[in-house]
Amino acid sequence: MTRHGRLTGLLAGLGALVALVIMLFPLYAVVVASFESNYQLLGTSYNFLPPKLSFANYSAVISQQGGHIVSTLVIGVCTAILTLVVALPAAHALARYRFRVTAAAVGGLLIAQILPSVVIANSLFLIYHKLGLLNTYPGLIVADASYNVPFAILVLRAFMLGLPTDVLQAARVDGATEWKLFLRVVLPMSRSAIITVAVFAFLQGWGDFIFALTLLSGSTFEPITLSIYSYIGEFQSNLGDAMALCIVGILPAAVLLVVAQRYIAAGLTVGSVKG
Repeated sequence: MTRHGRLTGLLAGLGALVALVIMLFPLYAVVVASFESNYQLLGTSYNFLPPKLSFANYSAVISQQGGHIVSTLVIGVCTAILTLVVALPAAHALARYRFRVTAAAVGGLLIAQILPSVVIANSLFLIYHKLGLLNTYPGLIVADASYNVPFAILVLRAFMLGLPTDVLQAARVDGATEWKLFLRVVLPMSRSAIITVAVFAFLQGWGDFIFALTLLSGSTFEPITLSIYSYIGEFQSNLGDAMALCIVGILPAAVLLVVAQRYIAAGLTVGSVKG
């Protein structure tokens, strides 16, 4: 490698390092703050390292918010399941069969992705009020899943369009019904896309704030996003506990993304080149 090439590589690596530090600094600040008391957080000086490593905030959060963490987990898991139940057969139908409305359906899914969640939440509030679904698990899960279904169908359909047709034809020749073809051939071959969609749907249910704030007013249960919000009030703030709860909320999502990153990369890469 020439001297010019080494210098270019060094500068590129340095620039990437600086960008990474800038992007991760807010997360580092939250981690440090989660070990500090309110008095330390509201002081005039900023500590790049906590003066004393204390887990009091985490202990308080686990004791106070344990039930809400479980509720958030239930919402995230059920959102992922419902999203897959709706999106998988829809994507298979749009990928394998050419209907007259296929182009219109795909265009409608693209438009649905553009709609802000706050618009959907306000519309659902009026419907849920009449159906009695406000402040319920099913109502919030359906809302989170409805926001994920268009993205899920588009990713799954793009992946399924890339499946080898000779394998599908061979299964049909062997006498496989459409249902068996879908369950035993299409689903196993679409594993990467399915995991990708499931992870993103779970993260939507786990980290949702807009739907929860709109549809759970006065509810007896709440996800941790609302719990974090409740720690910061107009007259009293508990920033230490709020920061600790932020870390508790980040950890499952971070672990899930690290574990499933290989499948997510494969699922999104195929979905970006197949249409």
